[in-house]
Amino acid sequence: MELRQLKYFLKAKELLNFTEAASALYISQSTLSQQIKQLEDELQVPLFNRIGKRITLTEAGDLFSVYAQQSVNKASDGFELLKDLNNLETGKVAIGVTYALRHVVTKALIVFSSEFPKIQFEIVFGTSQELIHKLNHFELDVILTFEEIASEAHFKYRELFTSPMALVTSTETSFTNKNSISLSEVSSLPLALPSSGFSTTQFINKAFKNDNLNPKVTIEINDIPTLLELIKTGKWHTILTKTTIENEKDLHAIPISGKNMTRTAMLISLKEAYEKKAVTTFLKMLMTVN
Repeated sequence: MELRQLKYFLKAKELLNFTEAASALYISQSTLSQQIKQLEDELQVPLFNRIGKRITLTEAGDLFSVYAQQSVNKASDGFELLKDLNNLETGKVAIGVTYALRHVVTKALIVFSSEFPKIQFEIVFGTSQELIHKLNHFELDVILTFEEIASEAHFKYRELFTSPMALVTSTETSFTNKNSISLSEVSSLPLALPSSGFSTTQFINKAFKNDNLNPKVTIEINDIPTLLELIKTGKWHTILTKTTIENEKDLHAIPISGKNMTRTAMLISLKEAYEKKAVTTFLKMLMTVN
């Protein structure tokens, strides 16, 4: 059963004349008759009584016309919806974000929403591992996280910017006059770090291991806002990308010196998945405002 057959049937029902219906549809009468006959064969019931050149609806045709009209209307609604989707009049964008990059998304979201207020957003915060899992299960359109290498062939990677790894400390500590600090110095300080599921912790632990250092980690926590509150007390320090504490009061970031002490912010999406226009437009805006 094809949509065009339903449209042909409904026009014939409206005019009760195959010749006039064919003319209104800009097709030949033989084409119209053939398509309606195929529809009747599929339904295994006649839709019209054919009496000479006259036609009338059968009981089945009358009942079927209600559902045929609903189908045509639904298809038309779907077409209009897709037009709206293309014109950014409707749609939803699902984005996964690591906490360190929240301000990046916030800037773009404010600008985008003022221009396209009808687009809905779902913003999901999580560790890189959690977000990649959701992306692989089509729960997110794109994720924004730190990734140094394009490691998965089925992902599309777009680089945003780099940010140095930094010792994050209270503005009340004596470290705030330092322009940089070595990893060795950092390892001797009382540290509170994000939990092992965070890619930042995995990154810095690997750096400690490569330098044969044993850091004094006294707290691990899976909530970054709480971690930052602890650091503000001045009793502990932490290690995060410098961009993480942008706009944070009472905290100071000191870049860690040494090789490979920077992280790359990436947009990651599924390479073969269709990218909605709203997503494409938002990502372009995100890359422009940051």
